[in-house]
Amino acid sequence: MNFTMTMNKVKNQKGVSLIEVLVTLVLISVALLGSASLQVVSKRANSQALQRSAAAHFANDYLSKMRSNRPALATYIPVGNLGAASLGAAPAKGCVGADANCTSADLAGFDQWQWEQELDGATEMVADAKSGGLLEPTACITGPAAGAAGVYEIAIAWRGNTEHVNPTIHDCGEGSGKYGTDNAYRHVLVMNTFIDNN
Repeated sequence: MNFTMTMNKVKNQKGVSLIEVLVTLVLISVALLGSASLQVVSKRANSQALQRSAAAHFANDYLSKMRSNRPALATYIPVGNLGAASLGAAPAKGCVGADANCTSADLAGFDQWQWEQELDGATEMVADAKSGGLLEPTACITGPAAGAAGVYEIAIAWRGNTEHVNPTIHDCGEGSGKYGTDNAYRHVLVMNTFIDNN
């Protein structure tokens, strides 16, 4: 008798009800939306990490150029901030290769111009658009007067893709208008090192 009743129940179930299908679709939709939002957050975090890594690379590169050309340390400190092609056209002397015949000051001027080009992304072009460098970079370089031995500082600011409280670690790029209201998109990396001029 039990077997017959069970068989009748099985015969009466002819498929999945519409409500079960809708519940399943809702659950799948929620899971897909969660996955999509996670992708967006992940892309933003990766982009920010890439910008910070690039800023650290640029700062280390400039400091190594300064260390290798100590007679012209004072020339490596610009009058204003670097970024947005502030140095203009390339120097007259290219200082590339063994036969360049450049003085220490010539090399420092070329190093500074070339570094700003890399910072701005002008060394990597795709369809006449800059594809490398940092977003809206500003570089502030300070050190002892006349290239004396001491602590040299490089601060690099760039435009991030997320709002946050304006960092107080350094004022590089503040007031430039490049980083949104209250500098909410300004991100900063600061690097200090001691360089002896001997």
